[in-house]
Amino acid sequence: MDPSRFEDGDPVQFDFSEQTIRKAFIRKVYSILMCQLLVTMGVIALFVFHEPTKQFVRSNTYLFWIALVATFVCLIAMACCDNVRRTTPMNFIFLFIFTLAESFLLGVASSTYDANEVFIAVGITAAVCLGLTLFAFQTKWDFTMMGGALVAATMVLLVFGLIAIFIPRSDIVRLVYASLGVLLFSMYLVYDTQLMMGGKHKYSISPEEYIFAALNLYLDIVNIFLYILTILGASR
Repeated sequence: MDPSRFEDGDPVQFDFSEQTIRKAFIRKVYSILMCQLLVTMGVIALFVFHEPTKQFVRSNTYLFWIALVATFVCLIAMACCDNVRRTTPMNFIFLFIFTLAESFLLGVASSTYDANEVFIAVGITAAVCLGLTLFAFQTKWDFTMMGGALVAATMVLLVFGLIAIFIPRSDIVRLVYASLGVLLFSMYLVYDTQLMMGGKHKYSISPEEYIFAALNLYLDIVNIFLYILTILGASR
């Protein structure tokens, strides 16, 4: 499930007429994204290697629910309220809280896997995301027109996941579901990257939406990581 697919109306049509504006916007987005990923990796490492942290969270389950609520509140606020995601420093405060809460949830999820599986998942995710980003920058194919199809595919994956809950535990079902999830959010990563690039693509996102752009890319990468981790866990 990807709660980041909130649309602020139709994709904003914006012409990056000057290379300097586009490059500055892209640098800002990736700088924010890198900080988010570093925080997330630090929290995951804490959960994976520090046993007292895992024990503390397991004995205080309310922390999980607080983080979950904080994640959705910040996400909805940033996705639906222009003044939240465009006003500094409010946008950075909300993004920081969201990143901490999401990192906590990822840490809890990663703590149920072996350290080797987590490291392998991180490595595979990094390689996949780097390859997809380079592809998005180089390809002549315009993925920004696929927004409707991706939303429909997300709904199908969500229904599949709900149905899988009632199917007796099966590693094959988990593998199929996780594989489809990786494929879907890989497409989302290319889509969101090209929205950020602008240029000759049909749709693009305004340079004022650097928080929204970083948020989408972050959630794409997080979902790819979680699905790859699920694949590794199901194929033990």
